[in-house]
Amino acid sequence: MKHKNSHLSDQDLLLDLDGELSARDARWVLAHTSECWRCRTRRQELENAIVDFVHVYQRDFDTEIPPIAGPRALLKARLAQLSSTEPKGHLNWLQFHNKYVWATALCGLLAIGLFAARSMIERHRPLRMRTEIVYIPDSRLTPGAAVLVSRRAVCSQAHANNKTVPAALQRRVFEEYGILGADPRAYEVDYLVTPALGGADDIHNLWPHSYSATAWNARVKDALEDRLREMVCDGTLDLSEAQREIAGNWIGAYKKYFHTDRPLAEHWR
Repeated sequence: MKHKNSHLSDQDLLLDLDGELSARDARWVLAHTSECWRCRTRRQELENAIVDFVHVYQRDFDTEIPPIAGPRALLKARLAQLSSTEPKGHLNWLQFHNKYVWATALCGLLAIGLFAARSMIERHRPLRMRTEIVYIPDSRLTPGAAVLVSRRAVCSQAHANNKTVPAALQRRVFEEYGILGADPRAYEVDYLVTPALGGADDIHNLWPHSYSATAWNARVKDALEDRLREMVCDGTLDLSEAQREIAGNWIGAYKKYFHTDRPLAEHWR
């Protein structure tokens, strides 16, 4: 681990991303990255690279898993072979025992293979069509991303509203979240970290957020974005803290800064 006034190494950052640091070191990394733009940006770059790799791996993984029919067919063929070569009359105990052990072993291997394949598929299969309402982004798809900007640059922007996301990029976001069949007018392709707080124009910072299907809808998050920007620009909240709050748990941040457990009526209607 680096000294306080030094930058973190990629190894330290990767260990932190993998959750392999001790609790003390993890707290130290969190404290350091909250103050160091360079290390915080490098950590985000490494996390984005990991996310990109996982997406490619998920996309190609299904084609590499052998079909489960293969082991089953092998077992059936071997049992049929044993049956066709079985001598007339009764089997002696050794013959029966050998065939029983062989068949049991094949069944065990088949079961293990099926279990392993199923486990691997569940771990790496891309997201399929969703039926639930999306109001919290999937951290695997949308960890959030910010650009290197200062508080002065953020607060000098004339327009604080989110930028319009290009249609092609919107389609990619809907595809990643498995809701291609949904009416796009019912969703805002939302920035997790709003550009008004230094959020990046990056697919890892975008997710489909329902306008009305849940109380925690896109309009409620818009109100939080406005509140955080006001606090950053009047000096009551650090920009990096605002970015962490909204990227980590935007609903928790809303409850914290509006002092309520539920969305205020004027925000979600």
